[in-house]
Parts: sequence; structure tokens; C-alpha cells
Amino acid sequence: MIIWVQPYLLRKNFDGMTLWPLIILRTHLLKKNKVFLNHENIHLRQQMELLVIFFFIWYGMEFLIRWFKMGNRHLAYRNISFEREAYTHENDLSYLGKRKMWSFLKYL
Repeated sequence: MIIWVQPYLLRKNFDGMTLWPLIILRTHLLKKNKVFLNHENIHLRQQMELLVIFFFIWYGMEFLIRWFKMGNRHLAYRNISFEREAYTHENDLSYLGKRKMWSFLKYL
């Protein structure tokens, strides 16, 4: 994991983004936020499982389908299977140690 603080690369309402092997953060303060970093580390694992490129293809397609169905971009984002897994387990700092491969599929 490589942490890079670069506020200008992120959209206005996003504090961070994971693009394997980088975690891009809006501020240096987020480096100390263990829950936030755990969320982003879950995305790193998801990206590795899908060889990065397939993660982004799946993520984009799932977002578009959910946006079309829900009519709301924020709700669509929050209901992407990858995000649902990460938000559900972000407070469990030991989650990645016990997480099984392809666990995001439970959140489809």
C-alpha cells in the first residue's frame, strides 16, 4: 500500500480513492484514521482479486445499473457490492485477516 495525499485529484465530496497500489487521500489527517484506511485497504484486496482492471469494469457497470434503477447517484454508489462490503466492515480492523476471497459477492 502506498499512501499519496493529493487533494486535487479527488472529486469534491470524496476524501479518498484506491487505485491499486495507491490510496489517494484528500488530507494528511486521513493517514491517522484507521477506520478510513481499513475501508480503503478492503478495496485494495478487492482490486487484487479482480486483477485491478476487472474491478473497475465491474464497479462502473454496477454503478450505472444501480443509478439507473435507483435514480440517485449517491444511493447507487453506496449500494455497489464493493462499497457495501467495505462500509460494513470498515470498523473491524481485523477483517482483512479473516476475509475470504470474493467476499464482495455476498453484497450483490
